[in-house]
Amino acid sequence: MTTRDTAFAAGTPCWVDLMSSDPPKVRAFYSAVFGWDAEESNEEYGNYVTFTSDGRAVAGLMQNPPDSGYPDVWTTYIATDDIQAGAAAATDAGGQVMMGPMQVGEQGSVAVLLDTAGGAVGLWQAGQHTGFGKYNDTGSVAWHELHSKDFAKSKEFYASVFGWDYRVDSDTDEFRYVTAQVGGEAVAGIMDSAAFLPAEVPTHWTIYFDVADVDESVAVAEANGATVLVPAADTPFGRLAELLDPTGATFKLHSMKLADPGSVAESAAAEESGS
Repeated sequence: MTTRDTAFAAGTPCWVDLMSSDPPKVRAFYSAVFGWDAEESNEEYGNYVTFTSDGRAVAGLMQNPPDSGYPDVWTTYIATDDIQAGAAAATDAGGQVMMGPMQVGEQGSVAVLLDTAGGAVGLWQAGQHTGFGKYNDTGSVAWHELHSKDFAKSKEFYASVFGWDYRVDSDTDEFRYVTAQVGGEAVAGIMDSAAFLPAEVPTHWTIYFDVADVDESVAVAEANGATVLVPAADTPFGRLAELLDPTGATFKLHSMKLADPGSVAESAAAEESGS
């Protein structure tokens, strides 16, 4: 299990939360799917809910006001040592500050940015809340990925604001993908998604949650009101599925347990040989 009690390095995704139009409904949903417990704060923090797994913080939940004009959505937050400087760097790089920066009691400081390709991402400067207590393990966030409609702009923006270096994983028209690195550690991915995202779907961050068995988790999710967008499938990166929760927020499931490991190995071998 990957756990921690200290702040994440600047430039590293450190937290996720869900803005939902029906917190009680999705609170029950995610607890059923991932086995999470939920702790609700007082009115000072807007009744913000912290989900925990094995007693460790894994995600948050807050109310999406009816008049917000925004769909229900999961947000990735990236750690910063200086939130004012981070927001200024985003503006200098051509992005926009949508919210904040603002202090959240003794928990830390938050801002929400719009990057140059139109994707929303959060900033978090840790106070008492340092971010994930558990991650990269069953029942917690496994990966963060930006699906960009302007791949070049996205790479430039995040490198400028967060100092990301990139490892090129694929650079073809069919699949263009880089892995962002901070201090040599892989922290997130950026995918060139312009060719397959519908016109009405903007650049956006997507979140992968690790589960023991994707197929079992999909079945539980459907039984509790989820809609399957992309059915479970084996890939070289594990078994994956994409779903909509009961109020329309998208998320992905990930497991290294494959339905047919041989088929993935055969596919990879065929690709390497050019057949």
